[in-house]
Amino acid sequence: MLAIDPGSKKSGFAFADRLRIAVHPLEPVRTNGDDAALLAHIAALVEERDVSTLLVGVPLDPEGGETRRSGEVRVLVARLRERFPHLDVRTYDEHLTTKEAESRLREAGYSGPEIQARKDSWAAMVLLEDWLESGEPE
Repeated sequence: MLAIDPGSKKSGFAFADRLRIAVHPLEPVRTNGDDAALLAHIAALVEERDVSTLLVGVPLDPEGGETRRSGEVRVLVARLRERFPHLDVRTYDEHLTTKEAESRLREAGYSGPEIQARKDSWAAMVLLEDWLESGEPE
């Protein structure tokens, strides 16, 4: 499984093995809103790993409603489904994953620029862990 925390400037990624036991953050990528570059990076990650599912974080508001950014992410999800028809593309609310990622990074001893460099992929890791722990809902 590959989790994606899409950002308008930088996107984070995390990977879980087939047994869904180990979840690891991967290097984030800076795309500055270029969906073509993001799709190319995802294609490379899919090719180098045994990926069957893409889990995309959708930024909903605190009540679970749509936001301007969630609409943009849903357009990306449609493009992912078109580009990777052989993969199961799912979405999951990523509300508060960045705050949890920052907290975990501080607990792990990171600070300042180190947190900024890692938080997107750690947010993808939190997203993937939350989704797995919740029973992999639709």
